[in-house]
Amino acid sequence: MDREVFQEQFGLLGTSQEMRHVIDKIMQVAKTDISVLLQGESGVGKDVTARAIHALSERKRNNLIIVNCGAIPEGIIESELFGHEKGAFTGANESREGYFEKANGGTIFLDEIGDTPKNVQVKLLRVLENGEFFRVGSSKVQTTDVRVIAATNLDLWKLVEDGSFREDLYYRLDTVQIHLPPLRDRQEDIVPIFRKFVQEFSARYDSVFKGFSDDARELLISYRWPGNIRELRNVAEQLVVLEKSQFIDVERLQKYLKGRQHQGSADNLPMLPNGEGQQSNTQNEFDRRDRELVYRALVELRTDISDVKKMLANFMYSTMPGKDVKALPPAMRSDVGNSGVSEMGINLNEHALLGMQEMPKPTHETVSEVHESEESAIIKFFGGDEIPSIEATEQFLIKQALEKYDGNRRKASETLGISERTLYRKLDQYGLA
Repeated sequence: MDREVFQEQFGLLGTSQEMRHVIDKIMQVAKTDISVLLQGESGVGKDVTARAIHALSERKRNNLIIVNCGAIPEGIIESELFGHEKGAFTGANESREGYFEKANGGTIFLDEIGDTPKNVQVKLLRVLENGEFFRVGSSKVQTTDVRVIAATNLDLWKLVEDGSFREDLYYRLDTVQIHLPPLRDRQEDIVPIFRKFVQEFSARYDSVFKGFSDDARELLISYRWPGNIRELRNVAEQLVVLEKSQFIDVERLQKYLKGRQHQGSADNLPMLPNGEGQQSNTQNEFDRRDRELVYRALVELRTDISDVKKMLANFMYSTMPGKDVKALPPAMRSDVGNSGVSEMGINLNEHALLGMQEMPKPTHETVSEVHESEESAIIKFFGGDEIPSIEATEQFLIKQALEKYDGNRRKASETLGISERTLYRKLDQYGLA
């Protein structure tokens, strides 16, 4: 079967080099009975990969049994996997087949294998070695003929070193290992996969998706996608349903990106390689990737700085005697807007709307600040010797605006020159809500 046909048929999306390696390996091992260990983060598509392997195998006409080992309580997992006899324990009112019996002649997919208790690992090793097992409460040997596919988002070898996973079982499972790369490591696949999801959901919900801006596209690519394909699919569905017929800009997109690199920091920047397994084949390739990462980081930094600058300009203007926009540093004047009108269409000179009182006309000293540099103006505003960080500046301005208007978010957002929606997002981002 052709690779592209295979990917289309089983939903293994992506044309990156990483995905081509994965598909080639799947197609190599699928028709054999060899055990396969799928490794990858949550949401990368381990279950989809297992279904594809089974569907391409000689066992495809028989059952594929999917078992999430991490979701079964420790007290009953042995019974679930191997079955039990009547009266084996309280509540065992009749004999019952386990998953290994139901999968006889087919495939069993053991997801989250790293969460399996040690006492069950011994029994898994035996059934993997010779197909033999005992039902709970029985001394009669049962046999089954299954192909085992296991999956984990953990480092199994580290679990072996910690003593929580059997080394012999690890080697038995690790016959063929397929590593499914996270979405952030195959950035060229993000937009094509996103578009495919959007087309799917647009047809399902009879909706129209009008596309997104260049900045939103850059954010889509540079965001780390901690939830991987699953998260990308959910974001696409939410945009189609909740932003129906809307053109998607950065602000709209950011509402649906939930991940965080660390508390209080939006996870929308690419992660730099840690040096392990990230070396390029040539110095030119390394330089290209390095420049690309720096460029994407600068794009996001530019957006953040622009937001902070706008907020700072509007806040300085709102506290300035006489509301003379010329008293702002030249580089900040455009952020307040022509004739004191902000981007929200609010006239900053209408003091009553913003809860301000009419102030005296600007003094000679205030007007002289026209010639002050933007940097020194910021330093003077904060009363320190250094410019604070972007995050610290945003948090300070938001707190000051909320205090000024006794928690009135509408007035605070108007003073900062941002929408209420953006203010709510930033309150959540910084844990100020």
